[in-house]
Amino acid sequence: MKLVVLDGFTENPGDLSWSALEALGELTVYDRTAYTESPLIAARIGAAEIAVTNKTPISRATLDRCPNLRLIAVMATGYNVVDCAAAREKGIAVCNVPAYGTASVAQFAVALLLEVCHHIGHHSDTVHEGKWAGHTDWCYWDYPLIELAGKTAGIIGFGRIGRTTGAIVKALGMEVLACDPNPCDEGRAIGTYVDLDTLLGRSDVVFLHCNLTEENTRLINKHTLAKMKDGAILINNARGQLLCEPAVAEALRTGKLAAAALDVVSTEPIRPDNPLLTAPNCILTPHMSWGAREARQRILDTTAENIRAFQAGTPVNVVN
Repeated sequence: MKLVVLDGFTENPGDLSWSALEALGELTVYDRTAYTESPLIAARIGAAEIAVTNKTPISRATLDRCPNLRLIAVMATGYNVVDCAAAREKGIAVCNVPAYGTASVAQFAVALLLEVCHHIGHHSDTVHEGKWAGHTDWCYWDYPLIELAGKTAGIIGFGRIGRTTGAIVKALGMEVLACDPNPCDEGRAIGTYVDLDTLLGRSDVVFLHCNLTEENTRLINKHTLAKMKDGAILINNARGQLLCEPAVAEALRTGKLAAAALDVVSTEPIRPDNPLLTAPNCILTPHMSWGAREARQRILDTTAENIRAFQAGTPVNVVN
């Protein structure tokens, strides 16, 4: 059986092994193929029965040119890069990795918040540049320092990642509010479920940990921002399309938002004209929350298990 990995570099830039996939068939790995529609995608899939992708799209047009394809294994939780309806029509299973980065993504969300609170990277740079050595006083700080204990964290999306973030910030002394369509006892042990308007109005820090849907696209917009506390902090390492980016940039300029720390944007890589690039008090990182080696190893392990299960006739993690 032929397997093709279309865009393997971000998953495995060289610190992991493809051996688990090599054991399952004749494997070809491409570091990158294309992140937009391209005839090259179908050409590289060729006669393979299994295609493995992370962000390379697989459209109906591509599927029409790949008659041997039987399985698309997505090395991510989100699978919107695949035309799942077209795959289902053609009898092609699509599977994903439903849980791999809970600890890593939650840890990164809190790291973004702590960077807002202390600007540790900036202050380390100033020390290396000689500012402390030549300073009149024995200490200094270039930004206000923020203590989180006693403040309120609102978490939109209280699944595995949201609850893990909630547990961390609760340990820092924060009150936790949660907004989620599916409340559970595990969540109630960490925070209090409230409606969206209540969460926005009471939270000093708003975390986004929800899935992207048609209904919540641009969830954070001029109307929802207006419901937030003046000087609130926004943290997003879920999906960039959850934000109306011009509205967030304006809220940062006016001070409605004291700061935003974002690991995702609406178009990735970020476009040079993205308004967040010139907004004040906006920390931007390059969609790296998921990239801890441990998390990527879990992606690879689960992808291999998805393929093994499919080959055995007992597919798992099928999303279509």
